[in-house]
Amino acid sequence: MVMSGEKPGPRTAAVGDAAAPPSSGAPMSLRERKKQLTYQAVSDAAIALFLERGFDQVSVAEIAAAADISKPTLFRYFPAKEDLALHRFADHEDESARVVAGRAEGESPLDALRRHYLDGLERRDPVTGLCDVPQVLAFHRLLYGTPSLVARLFAYQSRAEAALARALGDRATDRLAAGQIIAVLRILSLENWQRISEGRSADQVYADAVEAAEQGFIQLRSGLEG
Repeated sequence: MVMSGEKPGPRTAAVGDAAAPPSSGAPMSLRERKKQLTYQAVSDAAIALFLERGFDQVSVAEIAAAADISKPTLFRYFPAKEDLALHRFADHEDESARVVAGRAEGESPLDALRRHYLDGLERRDPVTGLCDVPQVLAFHRLLYGTPSLVARLFAYQSRAEAALARALGDRATDRLAAGQIIAVLRILSLENWQRISEGRSADQVYADAVEAAEQGFIQLRSGLEG
């Protein structure tokens, strides 16, 4: 397990590079850009319907009609109805892995992840839960209030855990570390969202969110680097 400042060996670095999105390397082709725009447009149409009427009250046929595509085409882009709502998380599946793989020379994985998470809090990144933009709050209420979406979200987080484990070296100890790290990030973000959902603003929660994050990484460091 690589928890100090040294970089993984060549095999691990290659895996980390492969996990990065296309935008991190060569520019996207026109075909890829059009595909990404279609993904976004269909997902946006679905989320608008979900927010208006509720996830379970909207059919796939209605989503396809709203997006002006056929059902078979929709399923080529999104294998499950839940994926339409969770598309916004897709770019974040390997985010922790990319942070670890792209960290500065001499910076430990935990230091890189801590820096990245604290920066997300400062930017009010919705992924950290510290965002009180009305549309984001409505989306989070939809997500956490729909059991099938919560269950599907765990599948996304499992893939995030696997990607991080590969970036750390993919040994048994790395997989254990990745599980702990992803769990801490998930709990921190969920607690931030819960505070805001109770009526507090992101600015009011910020100091507590930073303190909780610092404590979370202290506990990780004592367990993983001790």
